[in-house]
Amino acid sequence: MNNKDTIIHEAQKLFSLNGYLNTGINEIIEIAGTSKGGFYNHFASKEDLFHEVLTESQRIWREQVLYLINDIDSPTMKITQMLENYRDRYLQDESNFPGGCIFITFSVELDDTHPHLIEAVNKGFVGLKNMLKQYLAEAKEIGELKEDVNINRATELIFNGMIGSSVFYGAAKSKIGLSRSINSLIDYVGDLKA
Repeated sequence: MNNKDTIIHEAQKLFSLNGYLNTGINEIIEIAGTSKGGFYNHFASKEDLFHEVLTESQRIWREQVLYLINDIDSPTMKITQMLENYRDRYLQDESNFPGGCIFITFSVELDDTHPHLIEAVNKGFVGLKNMLKQYLAEAKEIGELKEDVNINRATELIFNGMIGSSVFYGAAKSKIGLSRSINSLIDYVGDLKA
């Protein structure tokens, strides 16, 4: 791992644990084993680092949560696989996100104080919601879902259930509680099927 990647990785872990606002550049420099010159050689500012961390975190999220879904034909099974990956691969990834979901941390912490930064985070939430809605719409179109399923309502319930599971796991670090929450969403998706 080169110096820039090390700084991004260590900052990502610190942001996950302590938030963006509560993590200082000096702390990042110390943990990354670099110097101020080494930091500023790669990043113009802490905000510049934020965007790099966000991009890397989004890449990891896609890699972990979307794992194997392209091998699945059924839209409802894609959602189920996403939920399992979210539980097993992403939320419990302590090597990258020891404090839990970094996007939740950012959204809670930066919402009122740094709206220009939260805008980039919210794009990811909108993207997830749109993906869920698309899969549900496809499932309804091919007859996988009951006819009376309201796609918008189902999307909101699954999305908010994922976010709630993430918040709960970040606070309690209970793998049993996390499994219970995600398994309830998986059961809900099963209950939507025709």
